[in-house]
Amino acid sequence: MKVTRIFELLDRYSVEYPDLSPALAGKENETWKSWSAQEYVDDVNNLSAGLLSLGIAPGDKIATIANNRPEWNVIDMAVMQIGAIHVPIYPTISDSDYEYILNHAEVKLVFVSGEEMFRRIRHIIPNIPSVQAVYTFRNLNGIEHLNELIEHGKKNPQSENIGKIRQNTGENDLATIIYTSGTTGNPKGVMLSHKNLVSNFTATSGIPPYGQGTRVLSFLPLCHVYERMLNYMYQYNGYCIYYAENLGTIANNMKEVQPQIISTVPRLLESIFDKIMSNGRKLKGFKRKIFDWAVKTGLKYERQGWNPLYAIKLFIARKLVFVKWQEALGGRLDIIVSGGAALQVRLSRVFWAAGFRVLEGYGLTETSPVIAVSNLEKNGVQFGTVGLPIKGVLVRIADDGEILCKGDNVMLGYYKEPQLTAEVIDQEGWFHTGDIGIITIQGQLKITDRKKSLFKTSAGKYISPQTLENKFRESPLIGQVMVVGENQKHPSALIVPNFEFLKTWIDDGLTPAKKVSEVVSAPDFKKKMQDEIDYYNRFFGDTEQIKRFEIIDEEWSIKTGELTPSLKLKRPYIMMKYKNLIDKIYRN
Repeated sequence: MKVTRIFELLDRYSVEYPDLSPALAGKENETWKSWSAQEYVDDVNNLSAGLLSLGIAPGDKIATIANNRPEWNVIDMAVMQIGAIHVPIYPTISDSDYEYILNHAEVKLVFVSGEEMFRRIRHIIPNIPSVQAVYTFRNLNGIEHLNELIEHGKKNPQSENIGKIRQNTGENDLATIIYTSGTTGNPKGVMLSHKNLVSNFTATSGIPPYGQGTRVLSFLPLCHVYERMLNYMYQYNGYCIYYAENLGTIANNMKEVQPQIISTVPRLLESIFDKIMSNGRKLKGFKRKIFDWAVKTGLKYERQGWNPLYAIKLFIARKLVFVKWQEALGGRLDIIVSGGAALQVRLSRVFWAAGFRVLEGYGLTETSPVIAVSNLEKNGVQFGTVGLPIKGVLVRIADDGEILCKGDNVMLGYYKEPQLTAEVIDQEGWFHTGDIGIITIQGQLKITDRKKSLFKTSAGKYISPQTLENKFRESPLIGQVMVVGENQKHPSALIVPNFEFLKTWIDDGLTPAKKVSEVVSAPDFKKKMQDEIDYYNRFFGDTEQIKRFEIIDEEWSIKTGELTPSLKLKRPYIMMKYKNLIDKIYRN
């Protein structure tokens, strides 16, 4: 059946997948708890009735602050089918951002996942005049909770009222406000309509070659539009959605669920690869040689045009080494969707070689989010690109190289910010992404940099920091890197080592140090890092090369402030935090 408004996915369950079980599943107390399609629909309808009984009306804002779990979906659908606006918020942002978002959106109800999250915002709520109540997902010492509201709705059904509101809700009506974390200033509220998101998940629904009952594991935050849109697509296709407990349990959850599809960001895929490589380096003798040979073979992978010798090598590599990668990731994993940032080409190659079909996509919160994505057609994947523009989305490259797009996926605008909206959506309806790119001969979109991150040295040469960073992160020694040098005589870098690699360095006796902190500060390590810099500098012209660097002895994270919730570098914050180091680099 056709879906034009997001909540019609519930009707699609009843028509297309009435017996689907589980539709959703989450883990509680070491046990997977599942919702069948019918249980999901019933809980949504009962919660909608409960919300109406509280006086919630179309246009009211309701916030969720929670990790991924089936209850998130229940609230999401229950809110939207009574015409209210869902405002999902990251569980990891600062108190000041919580206060700003809740006030700016004029939120009436807040749902939080548990006691820890409730404690995080309890002291903020008195500063939010619009908030009428806070609900937790579980009963916490008398605090109002979700199940009570669902039960109240069950005893007081309002199917007629719900039906009228649904009937009066149009596809162009506002469905959600998603506040982008950004790297500077206050968060911006991106207004997305039902049509925005429906156009995106229906356009991408035909990419996975699977039918009802396919298992997927979800671990990226549902409050981010990337995972949320994919989640709708999974529901549209009748897939079984399992939620990982947290990022630390992904490996175990993969083995338990045995998913066929996962979505990730490059940083997490890099971490998976680093752990695999770390385990491989622990092998000895012939096994180590076979492992290294298989990885080297994988890094030469091409999608088409294998010569017979390479086909034989790949067959052997898969039988001897890559089969173990498959086992480690559940045994049935086929499709890995990567988005949110640029994926290193070497990772695409080696994971394809290992038998995983990696599909890279591109978009922004403002575009619901997908603008382009790889597919499984004959020419659907081209390494180094983010695929073809999806159906219904037009893409063109402006004179200055900026990527522009137009289509049903482009947001309604920024909430309460018409001037900011006018700055990114021109009079002809083209959305200005802020990214620089090209379209290849095959029609694939290739991102080359972020428009605002380009900088000019004192010699007048433009530098593309992301291009340099993506290349230098190919080094097994480098975990994270940020290139600096605006108005300076040359580019330099702040480098966070790959701590997984350093552990194997210690284990293999390649350094006299006994702790990672000792390795980082050792002179021989800095020399080793310089050798890596020299090697990767060869891929760039003299004016682009990293001339100096400083090593950071702690990993950058969301918690410590260097990364956004979607794991992008907060460049202004990093520049400020490490100002003394940067000044030291350019002092001489």
